[in-house]
Amino acid sequence: MDPELEAFIPLFPKADLSDPVAARENFAELAAAMPVPDSADMQVEDRSVPADPEVPVRIYRPRAAQGAIVWLHGGGFVMGDLDTEHPWATRMADLSGAVVISVGYRLAPENPFPAALDDVCAVLTWAAEHAAELGVDPERIAVGGHSAGAGLAAAAALRARDRQGPPIRFQLLNQPGLDDRQETWSARQFTDTPWMTRGKVAEMWRHYLGSAPATPHAAPARAADLSDLPPAYIATAELCPNRDEGIDYALRLLQAGVPVELHQWHGTFHGSQAILSAEVSQRQIAELGAVLRRALAG
Repeated sequence: MDPELEAFIPLFPKADLSDPVAARENFAELAAAMPVPDSADMQVEDRSVPADPEVPVRIYRPRAAQGAIVWLHGGGFVMGDLDTEHPWATRMADLSGAVVISVGYRLAPENPFPAALDDVCAVLTWAAEHAAELGVDPERIAVGGHSAGAGLAAAAALRARDRQGPPIRFQLLNQPGLDDRQETWSARQFTDTPWMTRGKVAEMWRHYLGSAPATPHAAPARAADLSDLPPAYIATAELCPNRDEGIDYALRLLQAGVPVELHQWHGTFHGSQAILSAEVSQRQIAELGAVLRRALAG
């Protein structure tokens, strides 16, 4: 493990989703301790996207943005909201120059699949229809996120393909959660790694799926056909149960003819980029912004 990251492991809370309410409170406390980048050079606005029910979003508009990303927070489908994601969404807007539409999707277990995906797709459709109002090209709208949010982004790309729209320019998948089966080598070996354990992954999928069987739109790794999907950037952490499902998905996208950039970050663990003082975290975050900037360029 990267020594700069290893020093922080004792400070990380216990990985546990058995009590969703307590987990959300702990997650919010962690997020509140994160430094927020300066947002003076962008407009930040809270909106509600019409849907049933309405979906809260927070829109970050840098100057002279060309494109936008529908951005989805992590938290195992159970934790997180617009406030916990605020430091990351601000950072993404600043580094990429894109309009960032951060989505406050409904959380499990109170709202199991497909509630969160329905919310994401409602926002995606709204963004395409309101591109002129957002000041962006409707052909330059991406989806992306961290962890469970990255899994939702991949699922939204699959659903948009299967339903013929709206068009998605790019998918930015950071440490995605894609597979409920936990059968990969990393899922079987990394059972007690920092922040993400085998038990926590099992709880996450149990809360999200509820009593429904896993479908490709719930767990994208189950999709048999990955052709005709948007180009993708996938980042994985070396010491993470989700690592191999991200790598496998990247390889399968490539084999289906989808352009892919895959970056396996040596010495990192799930969510370790939150340790901003580590040099490897600074490189990870800078790369996310640079990749999105390139993807949405002319």
